[in-house]
Amino acid sequence: MSEKTLHITNGSILTSILKDLDYSGDILTWEEMLCEGPTLSNINSDTFLKKRASFFNTYYDIELDIKEIKEELKVLDHTEKYDEIILWFEYDLFCHLNMLAVIKLLDQKKIELPLYLVCSGRIEGEKNLKSLTELSPVQLNKHFSERIKLTTEDIELVKSIWNIYCGKDHNLLKPYILKSSSFKYLNNCLKAHLKRFPDSKSGLNVLEQNLLEIIKDQDIKSKNQLLGYALNYQGYYGYGDIQFNRIIDKLGLFISYDEKGLSLNRKGHEALLGQYNYAYEMNNNITFGGVNKLDFQFNKQQNKLIKTMPNAH
Repeated sequence: MSEKTLHITNGSILTSILKDLDYSGDILTWEEMLCEGPTLSNINSDTFLKKRASFFNTYYDIELDIKEIKEELKVLDHTEKYDEIILWFEYDLFCHLNMLAVIKLLDQKKIELPLYLVCSGRIEGEKNLKSLTELSPVQLNKHFSERIKLTTEDIELVKSIWNIYCGKDHNLLKPYILKSSSFKYLNNCLKAHLKRFPDSKSGLNVLEQNLLEIIKDQDIKSKNQLLGYALNYQGYYGYGDIQFNRIIDKLGLFISYDEKGLSLNRKGHEALLGQYNYAYEMNNNITFGGVNKLDFQFNKQQNKLIKTMPNAH
């Protein structure tokens, strides 16, 4: 392994693992949650950081230390001492949007070092998709040895997708679902993203629908148990505790709580049957990049986003 390697990881747990395994080089830990909240095409700006700080404060009561973030990112101002950059990101939407932003930022800073990707997901002999932190040292080293060098076409693809995500028409992502690239899980992530918008019949997105179905089909005793199911059965989203806790709270109008546990009330059953569109009553008005979740709905028949009627022209 090169002494002049810059590793960019998807979180502090993986950073610790790489240090324990004596991976040589410097490590920049990218801890963001760009799958939620407003984003800008220009990541290399104070405006971008201020928007992100405002989002975390408003939606999650988390204070971002902008000064500390800028200090950590200074390593990208002195990349002449490196001869390669290795990105360590996973198969899910959470990770992929962070990864796209990192690649876009490197491009904005005109860093032209060879760029490699280590991405976990399907493991031979394993049923479930695996995160990098779930891999054994042997598996992780194997992933590293099989790292993929990103091409100029890959970088251009990332720039296009990031710009669309920061824009107002996410239907423009659809052609990229069928496009091949070095990012083997990107197609699944883009499909998953479009299904985060409310269904045009029920007003529930896929994650919300799944949570209500879990309550209907399983014997859920507590919110914590529901959270466990949500984390383990979410497919390509990669959401964390704080995100699911917020979603569960927004689903409160569909759920009854008593000494026996959680159950669906009348509205919950109606929502699952698609008898009424509950998008506005839920009021989960979070932003995905450049678009507010409530401004569009996902139409299964047309397989695309359509403008929500009050905002249609």
